[in-house]
Amino acid sequence: MEFRPVFTIIGALTTALGCSMFLPALADALVGNDDWVVFATAALLTTTLGAGTWASTLQAERSLNIRQAFLMTALVWVVLATFGALPFYWAEIGLSFTDAFFESMSGLTTTGATVINGLDFLPPGILLWRGLLEWFGGLGIIVMAVAVLPMLQIGGMQMFKAEAFDTPDKILPRAAQIASGMTSIYIVLTLICAICYWAAGMPLFDALVHAMTTVATGGFSTKDGSIGYYNSAMIDYIAITFMILGALPFLLYIGLIQGAWRPLVRDSQVRAFLGLVLALSFVMLLVQVLNNVETGERAFRHAMFSVISVLTGTGYATTDYGQWGGFAVTTFFIITFIGGCAGSTSCGIKIFRFQVLFLDLKQHIREILYPSGVFVKRYNGAVLSDEVSASVLSFVFLYIAAFMILALLLSLTGLDPLTAFSGAATAISNVGPGLGETIGPAGNFAPLPDISKWLLAIGMIVGRLEIFTVIVLFLPRFWQR
Repeated sequence: MEFRPVFTIIGALTTALGCSMFLPALADALVGNDDWVVFATAALLTTTLGAGTWASTLQAERSLNIRQAFLMTALVWVVLATFGALPFYWAEIGLSFTDAFFESMSGLTTTGATVINGLDFLPPGILLWRGLLEWFGGLGIIVMAVAVLPMLQIGGMQMFKAEAFDTPDKILPRAAQIASGMTSIYIVLTLICAICYWAAGMPLFDALVHAMTTVATGGFSTKDGSIGYYNSAMIDYIAITFMILGALPFLLYIGLIQGAWRPLVRDSQVRAFLGLVLALSFVMLLVQVLNNVETGERAFRHAMFSVISVLTGTGYATTDYGQWGGFAVTTFFIITFIGGCAGSTSCGIKIFRFQVLFLDLKQHIREILYPSGVFVKRYNGAVLSDEVSASVLSFVFLYIAAFMILALLLSLTGLDPLTAFSGAATAISNVGPGLGETIGPAGNFAPLPDISKWLLAIGMIVGRLEIFTVIVLFLPRFWQR
């Protein structure tokens, strides 16, 4: 395998990550915190190594074949998470390298699980760096979902293959064009979200960080109490709005800017996602009222906020929904796996895969009832091939298998069943908080053993990279000519 094109991309992205470290260095320097030296040192090291890698492989052929794309996709997240952990490890917040890597991986994969206590009292540099990691991770995910995963034909993503991606030679130029459009929309949404938060009474710094983690559906906050700290209905509704916007397909936003608004309205997965949000919010509203938890507008707001936060994988919290009763806990555990739309910053199995499974089941039942009938499956008006159906079915099977294996391994590290199962679910689905007193909405992952944190970090990247991207690297045939 020719590795130079892979290292060229990784070097360029590592350089960009290193340059971004100067922003938290500046934030700490402005308030007189000594951690600015930590960020400046990490920035220089990361930028130097990244730029050196990029420059030494720059003359390589710039096309990517399938194997190189698989390797590049997996390595990027590991390399960036490793360099992203350096400020956490060197800063004066007492994190081990295990905790620093966990926090960095959680940020880049937009999981939102944290091991840091006392967020309210941390210096601005660390808080800004957490937000930047999730913001960069969210942008990387939507570009990967459009430029890389469809080409690799992972889990039915080939349905969303963009034009001009038919040959490997066109991948990098076309990906650069898409990345430019995506980045512009991403920045605009983030700025609008920050302005809205600020106007609603959130301090400017908090508004900027929360805007980055809201649009990225990541969930890192500047407060231990998350969004609930502000106790503001307006802030809650702003978060609800932009979590939904982050969970919709970003390619449709590009079409919307170009005047094509109908695809966004008529898109099957968009309508299914919004319908599911409304239905689940109504159910959770009834649960609160029947259990005498909340009533009226507060019950509606907490229900919708919690449903959207878990469904999109954001992981924000305004209340501890673990206290709503067994039915609510079970429901939130189930929707942890669902996720948002393909081509968004959200996580999970994704809405469209459940729709494909439903169409397959519907066709199978029809064939049983009418053996001589001829039925054609369609998704968004296009014929749904058996290849896509098989790909989706394989993905869902592996997704569930990966969850079960991770839950079993976590239980072997000494975790109780609820923590092990919800931890595995939240890592694979990149949601953030789990269930129970330890890792639930009111807790964090700091008390877990180091081996559990490493397993969860592996689960985060496996879930974020759609499983197949990681598994294929361990097949001997992958490395053969």
